[in-house]
Amino acid sequence: MSRENISIIGFPMDLGSGRRGVDMGPSALRIANLERRLRNLGYNVEDLGDIKIKIMEKQKVGDPKLRYLNEVLKTSLVLAKTVEKVLDKGNFPLCIGGDHSMAIGTIAGIAAHCRKYKKSLGVIWIDAHADMNTHETTPSGNIHGMPLAASMGLGHPSLVNFYGFKPKVKPEHCALIGIRSVDKEERKNIRKLNPTVFTMSDIDKLGIHRVISRVLKQFRQQVDHIHISFDVDSVDPSVAPGVGTPVKGGLSYRESHLLMETIAECGCMSSLEIAEVNPILDTHNTSAIFASELVASSMGQRIL
Repeated sequence: MSRENISIIGFPMDLGSGRRGVDMGPSALRIANLERRLRNLGYNVEDLGDIKIKIMEKQKVGDPKLRYLNEVLKTSLVLAKTVEKVLDKGNFPLCIGGDHSMAIGTIAGIAAHCRKYKKSLGVIWIDAHADMNTHETTPSGNIHGMPLAASMGLGHPSLVNFYGFKPKVKPEHCALIGIRSVDKEERKNIRKLNPTVFTMSDIDKLGIHRVISRVLKQFRQQVDHIHISFDVDSVDPSVAPGVGTPVKGGLSYRESHLLMETIAECGCMSSLEIAEVNPILDTHNTSAIFASELVASSMGQRIL
């Protein structure tokens, strides 16, 4: 697979979250010169535009424990097919959202590609939240709190069996970084599946460089395709205020960049998604600019 050719896929989804505005995340990232930053690093970039998603006002909520499930599944199917096609072509998929329910589609498309080419998949989930609720444990019914559990095979059958196979990724091939907000019942799901988890307390004690280096070393020995799923709320709200579910005590500006720079140095990232940029809650597009800079760091931008 060539990292020289990047395909940007917009997924303006807000149905998985409880707040409006995150559907404008892809536009905000484009306004923040995402494409130009990547071109300046020497990449060929094609923007495939946005996958069409009906607005909330034209939808039925449906099951209150799985809000807007039908539209989430329908649009995730388009996303999964697009991601799979990009990878099959040998290009690098860069998915921009949108709430984190987008990971249902991105991970399914990547996993299908990996199955086809007999590769093993590893997912590094950088987020304030574990996103490991199910319809039985969710306090809100918002599907953006469920994608990682579903991808690992836990949750409602329609999410778990999405795209025709399960699990998309083995729990031992998942690592969560930056976690600091976990629902009470969700903890049981984490213990049951038992992925590698580095909370913000772990990062405080060990340092972000040691944490990501440890994860990358483990993954390079175990998997062929490393997918990075980056929720901008993993970063402290003082740095990135424009996110759907801000939680104090997150990654600092430099920790975030060092994390992405270390991933770039590894040269082992094969796909990337950026989720939960919400320009309505932002100040002068600060969070989208920061997120686009992080993408550039993950793709090789350096201070010197």
